[in-house]
Amino acid sequence: MTRTISLIALTALLPATAAMAEIEAGYHQYDVGGTTFEGYVAHNSNLEESKGTVLIVHDWDGMTDYEERRADMLAAQGYTAFAIDVYGADADPQGMEDYQALSGALYADRELFQERLMGSIAEAANIPGATDAMVIQGYCFGGAAVLEAARAGADLDGFVSFHGGLDTPDGQDYSATSAPVMLFHGSADPVSGMDALASVLNELQEAGVEHGAEVFGGARHSFTVYGSGDYDLEADTASWNSLLAFLDETF
Repeated sequence: MTRTISLIALTALLPATAAMAEIEAGYHQYDVGGTTFEGYVAHNSNLEESKGTVLIVHDWDGMTDYEERRADMLAAQGYTAFAIDVYGADADPQGMEDYQALSGALYADRELFQERLMGSIAEAANIPGATDAMVIQGYCFGGAAVLEAARAGADLDGFVSFHGGLDTPDGQDYSATSAPVMLFHGSADPVSGMDALASVLNELQEAGVEHGAEVFGGARHSFTVYGSGDYDLEADTASWNSLLAFLDETF
């Protein structure tokens, strides 16, 4: 199912030049390893060619309207956005225990985690408006997933983690990472502190991976998540603008 979205309603979030654009968006089912997944695709069909493809990995609560909204915002900027699913189309998490069980299962089985990420990345070639050039980004759990894909050697043009989990599992490193890694992080994040950020930056430096980081003073863990107790408008806006600059430079 596809739908056409008038972006006039998003003018508070987007530059004026994008305000009158229209995008096509809808759900996209695909299979990885015998499991069916349902993602969300948004692109501007009025453009002769998309500026590039951006994959979005969801937070630990699964695919929600948050990821859809971010995908719509990227499409308004001229990108093809693919919010991927790593839980499965039948997953319907309803609360913290479900979130912990689904995310914990993937953290406990890194081979499965990487299979689902790599399968979703491969599927991006089949979505409307797909391009060869691709960047992956994610929020919280999705930010950790982005780094998982980077360590797994995903053949992408960039990796962007927003307030993600930063710990590197035993046996993993960044030796197979071949594209720039960008980290957006809050200095008051109680989940992944500044020591964790310094550690991953050291790992990237030692591996010879191009990287960067922006730290937002006083911002807590979920500073980009609308409606959360951690939401920080200034940090959200600044990190979004920096993401667009990263994409512009990458594509």
